[in-house]
Amino acid sequence: MTTYDTRLLLVMSVLGIALFPVAKIGIKDVSFMLWFTVIFLFLNTVLIYIFSPQHGSEIYGTCTYLFGLTGHFAPTAEQLFYQLNYILKFLATIPFVLLFVCTTNPSEFAASLNKVGVNYSIAYSVALALRYIPDINKQYHEISQASQARGIELSKKATLVKRLKSASAILIPLILSSMDRIEIISNAMELRSFGKNKKRTWYMAQKYRALDFLSIALCALLLVISIALTFINGSRFYNPFK
Repeated sequence: MTTYDTRLLLVMSVLGIALFPVAKIGIKDVSFMLWFTVIFLFLNTVLIYIFSPQHGSEIYGTCTYLFGLTGHFAPTAEQLFYQLNYILKFLATIPFVLLFVCTTNPSEFAASLNKVGVNYSIAYSVALALRYIPDINKQYHEISQASQARGIELSKKATLVKRLKSASAILIPLILSSMDRIEIISNAMELRSFGKNKKRTWYMAQKYRALDFLSIALCALLLVISIALTFINGSRFYNPFK
């Protein structure tokens, strides 16, 4: 997240995609998030070019028109290179986010955060948030099924506009049920005097292993490389147009 160096982003993109088979995660398992990311990335890339077609030239300090065209919206090598970096930025971060969400036990993550010095109240809040994501998905599915049983069409048979309107109607009961669950959890934690003591024990706490130290070292190395490249390049951007 700290760099726009094309070389590092390319390595991270390849590494992130290569780790999916290692984590035994199939494309079908994260297909919804992948499609959402692709659509979001496509819209962002197009809008960046529409609203700021010369941003790449401003960053790299040169302007090389392509295909013999000139003008405000004429494609330049600098702009295309900047947008390539923007796409690589997504490819270098989204796979790792998906891997983290799919392979991390929230309770283990909370225990680990507390182990490295994060206050256990904050660590537990993070764990609850991560646990709540699949709960919301399950609630949405249940409310959707109940709505379809009452005659509200949400399948592919209905038009996209009608499906969006029907889906938006689900949001109100989803929000209300979510607020109710939050209140129940808050009351349960308060009755158990959560936050009274300065420390707490963790059932899911794990001892450090060799792979943990290796992972920490690798992450530290990547951070050092990112900072070093920023100083070498003179900015966060790798500039091949100098």
